Amino acid sequence: MSLVSIENLSLSFGAEDVFQGLGANLPNDGKVGLVGPNGVGKTSLFRIIAGLIPPTTGSVRLAQGCRVGYLHQEAVEAFANSDHTVWEEMLTAFAHIRGLGRRMEEMEARMAAGEADESLLDAYGATQEEFERLDGYQYESRIKQVLDGLGFGAEQWDTPIGYLSGGQKTRALLARLLLEQPSFLMLDEPTNHLDMQATQWLERTLQAWKGALLIASHDRYFLDNVVNRVWEMSSHHIESYRGNYTAYVQQREERWERNRQVYESEMERLNRELELVRRYIAWRKFDEGWGKLKRLSRELLAIQHNGILGIQGKSWSEMGVHKAKMMSIAEAHEAIKAIKPPATRPPRLHLRLKSTVRGGEIVLRTSKLHIGYSDTPLFAAGDLLVERLERVALIGPNGAGKTTFLRTVLGELPPPAGEVRLGANLRVGYFAQAHDSLNPDRSVIDELSRHRDMSLGEARNYLAQYLFRGDDVWKPVRALSGGERARLALAILAVEGVNLLLLDEPTNHLDIPAQEVLQEGLEQFDGTIILVSHDRYLVDRLATQIWEIRDGQLKVFNGSYHEMLEAAERAAQAAAPEPAGRRTKLRGRPDASKSVEQDRATLVAALEEQITAAEAALAEYTRQMQEGGEAGDLRRVRELGEAYEEVQEQLDRLLEEWMKLGVP
Repeated sequence: MSLVSIENLSLSFGAEDVFQGLGANLPNDGKVGLVGPNGVGKTSLFRIIAGLIPPTTGSVRLAQGCRVGYLHQEAVEAFANSDHTVWEEMLTAFAHIRGLGRRMEEMEARMAAGEADESLLDAYGATQEEFERLDGYQYESRIKQVLDGLGFGAEQWDTPIGYLSGGQKTRALLARLLLEQPSFLMLDEPTNHLDMQATQWLERTLQAWKGALLIASHDRYFLDNVVNRVWEMSSHHIESYRGNYTAYVQQREERWERNRQVYESEMERLNRELELVRRYIAWRKFDEGWGKLKRLSRELLAIQHNGILGIQGKSWSEMGVHKAKMMSIAEAHEAIKAIKPPATRPPRLHLRLKSTVRGGEIVLRTSKLHIGYSDTPLFAAGDLLVERLERVALIGPNGAGKTTFLRTVLGELPPPAGEVRLGANLRVGYFAQAHDSLNPDRSVIDELSRHRDMSLGEARNYLAQYLFRGDDVWKPVRALSGGERARLALAILAVEGVNLLLLDEPTNHLDIPAQEVLQEGLEQFDGTIILVSHDRYLVDRLATQIWEIRDGQLKVFNGSYHEMLEAAERAAQAAAPEPAGRRTKLRGRPDASKSVEQDRATLVAALEEQITAAEAALAEYTRQMQEGGEAGDLRRVRELGEAYEEVQEQLDRLLEEWMKLGVP
């Protein structure tokens, strides 16, 4: 049964259509990732489902009793009239439970005063049963758990909501929604204001989520870890795929290839049918010729109405074509020529990053290096070595000094201590510099020409590879969107033939298709990369070393991102004490016995071991699916996808049990 049904949904503003004819169904257990290019209308779809704006046509139906929670990208208006502190705002999620607690305390006071009639005892028992069913003894622990997980330290709990920044308000709204536990939760870019640790916590929380989810996110790693379905949204259609983001990418490639084959075979068949009509007429077999032409005319009309893919496997009544005027042979020929191929791969960047000069084997070496400023040291980097063709990802919390490190490598900032030495024959490209140094008064084509002399035709052809077509090349840089500026910066880097790339958040402002192309280009780059990014999917696919800034030190891990996570998990399990397990109780409630707590601790430890094993299995299946997709082994990808779904279901059950135990 569907929790949410979307039927023939359209949205227009005046003469401009945002999207038309969308349809989809979201099941009760659906955890859906919504993907699509920037500007396709994902946020507008969310607002329609939430009831904030009406559609132009169509409808959204919610199952009876469905409670909707919606995280806006910017949540300032959600707290416009609130004078609560952060803690008080979280308490509003438990108004019913707290009301039950107050009623119990009132009845306890009456019983302590000597009032003990049967109706009072019955009322107390019913209230207590409802309180315990709703985990009433746990709600304060749950608030602390969620606030801690989303990066609100205890010192911020008494801060008035109105004093928070926009990003903090978004996190506070997310916290309240998680505590309210709606049956259908919509999250629009939920990781935008989260650091890596908070994002990982949110992933685990949503994996255990009992309700349905609809998530729009540019964070492909997050989608990989959370969703079990993907909706690919275009301006006229929602295509649904089973599995996580990686499974979606593989299935999408299969669909594109299948659609191409159907189109080519159908076009061949239609041309063959028309040629047969010509021959029948030439042979003076008029009855056969006119009969076949009549059937062909009807089919071509159906294709005009439904598209060449829309008629596959359908009856005439399903195609909505009952009668059709017979075309002439010339008209049928023109109708076949006019059939457009099905939408396949959208317009893509053609990123070709290629170094034109070979650098030395040692690209970067540091000695006793400290990063920061003379009066504000940020972290100790120590002795580092980067060799040619290595790909290093520098990660750490916001403000830790990642960008400062890149600027120190470039020589823009002197280190407070130690030294940096670059290798021989290096040609360095710095993405942030290419982005920030764009001249706002120049046109796109003039800005490119500043970096390499090209004829007008060469420059236009080159920019077309980066989706600057037609009059786009004459746009002033100041009029470009964030994503367009990023594309222009990449075009400039590619034309300069660098052999060392320093990338500072290169996927910011890029939609998922552009992120995929950037990733492909970087994977094929024949130089060295030092990458600063919150995009864990990109980090995991690229990095051969992870440099993590933690506690004022740079820790080096030789391996991929998921290998680092697995190593950290093993180390944490080896070092962690047995979980003690607490729960908040009303006054006068006895503590649980030691034996119960010990049993609970044993169960928690066993569950966490099984969760870790399941997560490792999913990571391995994801890796194998990527390899299978790259090798073109689609049958293997499907088999792995089925195995992935089975382990994901097992993980969902384990996480549900883990959450029931109230693990802090």
